[in-house]
Amino acid sequence: MCAGAIVQSRIARLVSGAWDPKAGACGSIFDIPAERRLNHHVEVTGGVLERESQALLENFFRPKRQGTASKHDHRA
Repeated sequence: MCAGAIVQSRIARLVSGAWDPKAGACGSIFDIPAERRLNHHVEVTGGVLERESQALLENFFRPKRQGTASKHDHRA
C-alpha cells in the first residue's frame, strides 16, 4: 500500500493485517499517516488477523520469489 496516497486521499482510518517490517510506512519503519508536518492524519489499526494475513502474503509471494531467482541466474 502507498502511505502517501492514503494521506492524500484523506482516508480517516486504515485497518491492516500484517505489518511490513522491512519497508512499512504506516507504523513499521516510518509512520507517514501520523506525521505531524502533514495536514491530514490517518488512524492506523494494524495486526488484525495478523497470522492469517502474513500466511496469505507469504503463500502468494513465495512462488514469485522462487521463479525470479531462476530467471536471473545466467550461469550456463
